[in-house]
Amino acid sequence: MKLKQLSLVIPNEPGALVRVCEVLQRHSVNISTLTLADTANFGILRLIIQEWEGALEALEGDGLVVKVSDVLAISIPHVPGGLHQILALLNEHRINVEYMYGFSLATRERSVQIFRLNDTDRAIEVLSQAEVCLLEPGELFL
Repeated sequence: MKLKQLSLVIPNEPGALVRVCEVLQRHSVNISTLTLADTANFGILRLIIQEWEGALEALEGDGLVVKVSDVLAISIPHVPGGLHQILALLNEHRINVEYMYGFSLATRERSVQIFRLNDTDRAIEVLSQAEVCLLEPGELFL
């Protein structure tokens, strides 16, 4: 249920994101999803990649510093209140959402949210008991 996410701090300047994508392209690595948050001087690029070990090796081989984190991919009904139910459940069990990002699936009936939590193992237990749809890596990378 856990996914590996690669995070990089990159300069907030032209060419920084191109460099990362160029490295991955050179090594035939496909990005499944990503998010980029910025500050005045740098950005935090977070990547979900099926072949994350190869991506890690390629990026570090190019001199980039990469952090690997466990995240969860949660499939949520794409309806008003769908996300609220998940957040309320996590809050009830004092599980903190450190950050999240997501995307809608082609059917628009569900969305996938990537969650970085302060206690991933506890979250898996709580969410599984509530029959929340946690995606396995193979389901995300179809």
